Amino acid sequence: MIVCVIDDLLFSIKISTAAKSLGVDLYFERSADSVVSTIREKRPSLVIFDLNGTRLRPMDAIAQLKSDTELKELRTLGYVAHVDTNAITAARAAGIDQVLARSAFASSLEQILTSA
Repeated sequence: MIVCVIDDLLFSIKISTAAKSLGVDLYFERSADSVVSTIREKRPSLVIFDLNGTRLRPMDAIAQLKSDTELKELRTLGYVAHVDTNAITAARAAGIDQVLARSAFASSLEQILTSA
């Protein structure tokens, strides 16, 4: 199970399509207020964040996950526009495990989904 904290429709479709073809179970969280509780409930092997998204407040969610003793070991990965150094720095400060440029994320999507 992978939880996606993504509000970008194009990437949601891209990830869903790839996951279906690989038989990977996904859940898309669409409410900023439910991100951490959903992750606590689902106990995913990976949480994917769109670091450029603002509606779902990814930096807050990452910081909450990484400060929670029960959830801090969950693997987190975020993708971001490679020029958005502020988002990259903020995600790393919040404790994210891995940050990829959007293009690297898209080209590695199959491997990311199957290794989760």
